[in-house]
Amino acid sequence: MINNVTLVGRLTKDPEIRYTAEGLPLANITLAVSRQFRNSAGEIETDFVNCTLWRKTAENTSNYCRKGSVVGVSGRIQTRNYENSEGKRIYVTEVVADSVRFMGGKPRELAEPEAAAN
Repeated sequence: MINNVTLVGRLTKDPEIRYTAEGLPLANITLAVSRQFRNSAGEIETDFVNCTLWRKTAENTSNYCRKGSVVGVSGRIQTRNYENSEGKRIYVTEVVADSVRFMGGKPRELAEPEAAAN
């Protein structure tokens, strides 16, 4: 079976890294990905895709990307479900990233201080 996905989009917020009980780095991001066609009103719609990043990929993305950064994510689709506090079954579909490519250049706030001043 094949389970492969590649997306290019913008981060909807700054990535935040956290660590599992075992000490593994983990980050969740949401990618805004524009569709390839216009709807009946002539507008291009956007999908918001949840992605999970692990280990060095999570650390690097957290260190070098900010809200609005353009990134390419390659990985696999994963589904899971759980029961919430109200007893309702919740289903989640997300991309578990194998790699993230930084495509938009260095954001201004991460640039060297003298380079940002020029």
